[in-house]
Amino acid sequence: MLRLSRLRLTRFRNHAALDLRFGGRAVVLTGPNGAGKTNVLEAVSLLGAGRGLRGARGAEMAMEGAPPWAVSGHFEDQAGGFEIGTGSEEGNPDRRAWRLDGEKLRGQAELAERVATVWITPQMDRIFQDSAGGRRRFLDRLVLALEPHHAREVAAYETAMAHRNRLLADARRADPAWLNAVEDAMARHGIAAAASRRALLARLNAALEGGVAGAFPAAQLALQCPANALLDTMPALAAEEALREALRATRPRDAAAGVSLSGPHRADLLFTHAAKGVPAAQCSTGEQKALLVSTVLAHAALIARARGFAPLLLLDEVPAHLDAARRAALFEALAALPGQAFLTGTDAALFAPLAGGEYFTLEESEIRPAPLG
Repeated sequence: MLRLSRLRLTRFRNHAALDLRFGGRAVVLTGPNGAGKTNVLEAVSLLGAGRGLRGARGAEMAMEGAPPWAVSGHFEDQAGGFEIGTGSEEGNPDRRAWRLDGEKLRGQAELAERVATVWITPQMDRIFQDSAGGRRRFLDRLVLALEPHHAREVAAYETAMAHRNRLLADARRADPAWLNAVEDAMARHGIAAAASRRALLARLNAALEGGVAGAFPAAQLALQCPANALLDTMPALAAEEALREALRATRPRDAAAGVSLSGPHRADLLFTHAAKGVPAAQCSTGEQKALLVSTVLAHAALIARARGFAPLLLLDEVPAHLDAARRAALFEALAALPGQAFLTGTDAALFAPLAGGEYFTLEESEIRPAPLG
């Protein structure tokens, strides 16, 4: 089992200096609002690939008036362990640097091979009423944890689309050869991204149908996307050509709009309560939270099977928004997962049924072990 055994923070958010050691599979952080519990979870999330659970810029993570900031973690695994560090790049607070066992990394691809993190935060409760873009970003984070190359495909597609939009802004002077080239790139990278999203949803639906989320209600997930619709009826190469032709045909419309109006960048992730056949947006708040939990638990189980180690599961204020029965179901599911979980809450008593929990109390950015559990 991959386990974070030590976490150190320097001038990160409201923590001037913090050095924590963990021995358990479930780490519980309790304390009043504003004490810095979520900041600790965010620091853990930054030890994997991506921008962390808040998606913040580097400069936003520094303690006010005290840049630079740094986060490091020591991990135990079957090979004996390794150290990951990240923080603001010298001279540029908005850029991050990464180190693996003291060696500077050029990018995050190697991190994605070593560590995966998945999370649920209170802000994610809006996902069912949020824009399609919010659900699409959520889906892409899930894909990235299993296919590290997915981020490159999405970035390449968006770069090509930006070039297309600029060319179409002055269509009278646009070189058709350049438009053909950028649309070819959009088609190749867009179909690749859509195929990865499609494959993950198939695996997630199979896992949810198999009951991997325990007592939580299963979500049925679907991808609403023109590129996905093409892949329903034809192989990938034919889908690329079809998307390329569609882009060429919509040049006048998109030039008038000033943006590309259709494509994989407009994809939407649809949730349905599988047992009831009701869209998640029409479910109660409690049911929506339960569907989100079941999806994330199924995703964590997929990572464990596919990559040989379970992700670090970060649950910010989740138990407080579940009733007693679903809270017990969550704790049972965490016990069954072969991974380490970090949970936060203001009420320590809610976590009493959690078997093997390791407890810490935060107050005004100070943290100490708590004699609970």
